[in-house]
Amino acid sequence: MKLSPKERRKIYEEEKARIAAKQKRQTAQGSSTTRLEPNVAGLLCYLAGWITGIIFLVLEQKNKFIRFHAMQSIVTFGFLTIAGILLSALPFVGDFLALAIGIVVLILWIILMVKAYQGELYKLPVAGNIAEGILPAFRRGGKYETAKEQEAAESTGVSQAAKSEKAEGVGERVDDYSTGTRAGRIAGYSFAIFWNLVLLIFFSFFHRYIAWYHVQPDGSVMGLPLLTNDYFAWLPILITALLLSIAAYIILIIYDKYWLRETIQIILNIIGVAVIVNLLFIFPFNFNVIPNNTAVYVVPIVVTIVLILIAVGLGVAALVHFIKLIVNSARQSSS
Repeated sequence: MKLSPKERRKIYEEEKARIAAKQKRQTAQGSSTTRLEPNVAGLLCYLAGWITGIIFLVLEQKNKFIRFHAMQSIVTFGFLTIAGILLSALPFVGDFLALAIGIVVLILWIILMVKAYQGELYKLPVAGNIAEGILPAFRRGGKYETAKEQEAAESTGVSQAAKSEKAEGVGERVDDYSTGTRAGRIAGYSFAIFWNLVLLIFFSFFHRYIAWYHVQPDGSVMGLPLLTNDYFAWLPILITALLLSIAAYIILIIYDKYWLRETIQIILNIIGVAVIVNLLFIFPFNFNVIPNNTAVYVVPIVVTIVLILIAVGLGVAALVHFIKLIVNSARQSSS
């Protein structure tokens, strides 16, 4: 089947318009503080939900495409996380509603990452409008670099923003090692080794002092042990983690490079999460010895919440170090 000249012309114009629109969309995104490709950074904004959204909102100060996706990630997954936690507490239907929200989160997670990687400024019906309204980049008076300004800067050489950005990139790589000086970092590593040794000795030989202390009528102090025999199932995990941590800091004293330091921090944080999660599963505590019914009920809840917060904090720290490593690698490769 032959196409008429008019049909061929129409197909040509449509393809030309599509290519032009794609180029315009990519150009309008502007430069990036992180020096990652905007579509890659946009995808990473959704990688760990609202957590990576916050990280990229802090790291990226110029590119409104990336900042929008970061804010949309915070608004979308932050709301769904809170809703899932609250709804799961409801009797009878809580688990079902939490599962439904989990499915919605998974679907949105895939869609938003795909759209961001394709370079689309894809807005969800409600969350997108909220994110757009919150961001200063979409308000009047915003100082973000526009596509025309970027083209003008490129036509005259290198813009002042690009120069300062390049200087910052070089400066960050140089200053990264000199922050606190090499001696300061060695002192920090030495203290970390000392602290891990203290923890190793205490939890191995003096764990019986983890007890609930109260004063007897005769004035003497009595300690009621809080640990059960299950503690000895968790202790080897802790000892292994502490020994690995000590070995890691010894390596950093000998060979202190940025990439190695960040990699070790990622690994140690992940190990820390594993230790805390195992402690939560084993939970070798006996709070029934506490001579207060209210405390018997409240203390286990408080301990569980604190351990969960510590695990989440370590996980976020690992994610931050991972993104810093990616951003620094991107800056080095682009310089």
